[in-house]
Amino acid sequence: MTARRALVTGAGGFVGSCLARRLISDGHDVDLIVRPGSLGWRLAELGSLATIREVDLRDEEALRRAVAASAPDWVFHLAAHGAYSWQTDPRGIIESNLMGTLALARACCDIGFDAFVQAGSSSEYGRQDHAPSEREAPEPNSIYAVSKVAATLLCRHLAAAHDLRMVTLRLYSVYGPWEDPRRLMPVLVAHALRGELPPLVDPDTARDFVHVDDVCDAFLAAAGSAAATADAIYNVGSGTQTTLGEVVDVARTVFGVHTEPQWGSHEARSWDTDVWRADPSLIEQHLGWTAQRDLGAGMRSLADWLRLSPALWERYRVSVAP
Repeated sequence: MTARRALVTGAGGFVGSCLARRLISDGHDVDLIVRPGSLGWRLAELGSLATIREVDLRDEEALRRAVAASAPDWVFHLAAHGAYSWQTDPRGIIESNLMGTLALARACCDIGFDAFVQAGSSSEYGRQDHAPSEREAPEPNSIYAVSKVAATLLCRHLAAAHDLRMVTLRLYSVYGPWEDPRRLMPVLVAHALRGELPPLVDPDTARDFVHVDDVCDAFLAAAGSAAATADAIYNVGSGTQTTLGEVVDVARTVFGVHTEPQWGSHEARSWDTDVWRADPSLIEQHLGWTAQRDLGAGMRSLADWLRLSPALWERYRVSVAP
């Protein structure tokens, strides 16, 4: 593959940092944008391998300078706010997800690019009783979801107005190395490595889990393939719904955990649902992408990754109550 200049926003986050590593590993020239003061633990060893720029996406002039200096062929926009339960400020969510996207897109449109791929969210669909296709109207039911729908529509408009390729990937429940230590999969695996289970919500709570390596594959396919239409939206998920009960069963089998789950010992979240499954048929049809890693293998790889570094294990271990 020909080396490209790639710009990644939200590079200090979970998926952004994994995509940055993938791009570097594949030999691309990589610029990373992070919030001022948020360089953080995920990027600690990447300073010599990529250009890291601390830029607030709401600072349009600083952002224009950063984009112009990068002059990217590929733009991967993963900066977002509000996806986690502790990110609740409505103004911060709208400013980051909509106004930040507008500022970045305008700066990129001014200089041109080959592909602009942004991270959308399955939450754009709201609560559904089926696996929604990209052709269905979104029904957002939170400020975060509203902001992501607005960013998706903005990118589609700009793609048409400027004859540019701006693709949105609606991500389902991404998991894997570098995920926030407070999220389900890291907490479950960290407990399971000690022969325990964490507090749990209702066993019928459902997700469509997709490994972060598969998600990185989807970003690269969307950027590198001419088959992606200029304003495409693609669902990125496994296409398989997995209940929390099934997730715990897999973890108990993989790690030999004999502890019985205590269902309802953790408070449910407002967005928990018993139906959550992607319809990834369009991205398979257009780009040939399908999720390759099953849940058991994904859990094993997360555990193997944790074992590689005492410092990382300590970071994740502290999320496990003594």
